[in-house]
This record gives sequence, structure tokens and C-alpha cells, in this order.
Amino acid sequence: MGRLFVLRRSRTTVEAVVTCSHAKAMMIGVDGFSRWSGALGLCALIAMVRPSAADPRAVVELFTSQGCSSCPPADRIIGELARDPSIIALSMPIDYWDYLGWKDTLADSRFSARQKAYSQMRGDRDVYTPQVIVNGQTHLVGSNRVGIDGAIKSTDQIPGTMTVPVRMAVNGKEIKVSVAAAPPGERVAQGEVWICSVSKAVPIAIARGENRGREVVYHNVVRNLLKVGDWNGAAGSWSVPLENIAHDGIDAAAVYVQDGNRDRPGAMLGAAFTSLH
Repeated sequence: MGRLFVLRRSRTTVEAVVTCSHAKAMMIGVDGFSRWSGALGLCALIAMVRPSAADPRAVVELFTSQGCSSCPPADRIIGELARDPSIIALSMPIDYWDYLGWKDTLADSRFSARQKAYSQMRGDRDVYTPQVIVNGQTHLVGSNRVGIDGAIKSTDQIPGTMTVPVRMAVNGKEIKVSVAAAPPGERVAQGEVWICSVSKAVPIAIARGENRGREVVYHNVVRNLLKVGDWNGAAGSWSVPLENIAHDGIDAAAVYVQDGNRDRPGAMLGAAFTSLH
């Protein structure tokens, strides 16, 4: 149908090298989300200056659907953005268009809930596909590449946005996640640390619905979300078992630190992305 769907119901920085002693941690389920809960021990922080270009400047989330004929152009744009090392582009397929004739094979109701939470925080209740959220703050149509580039530049100027260095690395059978302290002079934020299991490229042959007969490649598809822990402005470090992240079809991981919480998501404070193979 080629239409836009809308639901209305409803910089030089400081790098931190952190070493921590950990107590035992365990995986628990919280309201349909997997949660990685670990105790932090005493942390030692060593700072050194490095170029800001080493850190990503934006997290771009696309809420998309295989059942939406307006989405393929936005899906292609996410593929283009995914090739830019300064941008962490993520596809989060939603499930509320499944009734249109094709059940989205990548959809997750948690992404629909996340999109709705963003709209409630903004107060506009605008929930549609393809919708892009840039750095947790600005939303726009996902096929508007010029608008996305502009939103990346404008949100990059907002104090506190993407200023916290985040590091992630595979170490044996674990993924090490380190989040630095809030930069000097910035308010101490309260946020959460999440890790995403990612499939870099997933081709889907769509047999029914508005995109019948098309094959669409979805890029940086989030396949699972795990809460790593809470962040209060101080440096922290966690270890996540690789077996909780890497399953069949998973070849990358993304970590983001976001102001607020799952139900009230705010600005992106920092993020990292790494390949697993």
C-alpha cells in the first residue's frame, strides 16, 4: 500500500580502564526480559586521553516490520548506516502489523513495548513504521535519510548525549563490558546498561502481505536483550557469559547505556559494538 502507519492509542574524551572484583552473578527473568544481575566489587579507574573519533556518536534504532510496504527503504538505510563505524544502527522488528497477512519472523513484542515507551516519554504517542529513534531522543520516518543525518548531528550537540566511554570485548567464554564514569562537570545520570545479541544480515523472503514476493535483507537485527546492570555515574565493569549472547545466527553484540529505565527510556549516554566472529 506504500503508506505510513500510525497508532495513536495507545570531541576529545577520557578513556577509562576499569578493573573490578566481582561477586557471583546470575541470569534472572524480569517481565519477559532476560536480566544479567551481577554484584560489583571495588573498581580502580585509570584515565587516559584519546581521540573522540574512537567512540560512536549515535545509536539509531529502527522499528520496522516485514508486513509494512513502507519499510524496505528504511531497512536499506539501516544497512548503509551499519557500515559507518561512528554509528550503531539497530533493527528492532515489531509485531503489531502481523494481522496484515504476514507474520513477521523476526518480530519481538519487547520491541513494540520499547517503541511505545519512547512515545509515552515524549508525550506524543506517535507509534508507526518505519520509525527511527536517534540517540533515544528524536524520532522521524525511517526512510528520511537526510532527516536522520540531521538528527544525528543535532542530538550530538545535546549535553550528556553519547559522552560516556563504553568498552566491550570477548575474553574467552565471556564478554567484558566496562562503562566509564560520567565526564567531569556533567550531571550524574541514572541509567541502565543493556547488551543486545545481533544478527548483522538476515535475508527474508516474504510470501504474503504487502511485501509479497520480495526478499528484504534486515541489518543489525536485535535478537535478544539482556540487562547487564544499573549505572549511577560511577565507573563499572561486568562479565557476561558468551553463551547467553551468542546463539545460532548471532554474529555481533551491542551494548548501550541509557538514561532512565526500560519503561522510561531517555537519552543514550554511551554505546559500543563488536563482532563475535
